[in-house]
Amino acid sequence: MNMVLTLIVNPQNSEALKSAEEKARVALPALGPTHELAPGEAVDMTYAGDAAEAREKLASALEGMPVDWALQEAHGRKKKLFLADMDSTMITVECIDELADFAGIKEHVAKITEAAMRGELDFEGALTERVALLKGLPLETLARCYNERIEIMSGARTLVRTMKAAGARAVLVSGGFTYFTEKVAAEIGFDMHRANVLLTSGDALAGTVQMPICGAHTKLDTLKEQADALGYTHTDVLAVGDGANDIPMIQAAGLGVAYHAKPKTAAAAQVAVNHNDLTALLYLQGYSKDEFVS
Repeated sequence: MNMVLTLIVNPQNSEALKSAEEKARVALPALGPTHELAPGEAVDMTYAGDAAEAREKLASALEGMPVDWALQEAHGRKKKLFLADMDSTMITVECIDELADFAGIKEHVAKITEAAMRGELDFEGALTERVALLKGLPLETLARCYNERIEIMSGARTLVRTMKAAGARAVLVSGGFTYFTEKVAAEIGFDMHRANVLLTSGDALAGTVQMPICGAHTKLDTLKEQADALGYTHTDVLAVGDGANDIPMIQAAGLGVAYHAKPKTAAAAQVAVNHNDLTALLYLQGYSKDEFVS
């Protein structure tokens, strides 16, 4: 099987790339020539052999190094459909925690969010509990939260715009809320978005969401629905997320990435990105830096 090993480091730590390449070659002497994707930041190396055994050797050789890496099939690396989680993936915060801050209950809500994202709580139950705590929050708080708290994740715009320029479709699917996904999708450049609808009572939040809840099953269903509509197979799909509710979507994708993720999610994904921004997902697909659309 023709494989390719990609090594990616933070550009501020370029020396780590050289060291990682040396360790990889010791672990896998059969690695082919180095193809530079970005100077001091990302490289590809070809490999032909048993993938499972090679990944074990690489995991051992690169353990503890500030490098993100993937060994995958060389064919079909550039994906045609991209699905992404929003909170703590495409943006730097969890929207529900920030809304809770305006209600003076951030610490309590954030603990529930963290447990749910780690897979320690049922997502639907945890969401229902947290939204109920926001009952009575003035609707004007939503705009204030977006304007004051929401920051796009580093590399998000470049990732989506580069893939779209190459003909891919981009879908934002979140266990968060449509008020935020609509704005984030437009700001980054997604083709569509799907999330939970916050219900209202007068000029305040009602403390409930529209059923059914958009959770793990919805994310997986969205992947299948979009792929089927476009005539794609799972190998054409890239999916990224950080929480336990992203696992089914990540595992169903041809390239499933856990981005600065919770341990359960990282363990379930094919690739874990822990040291770089979202442009790492372009290098994983074989894009060189001079192909980026920023």
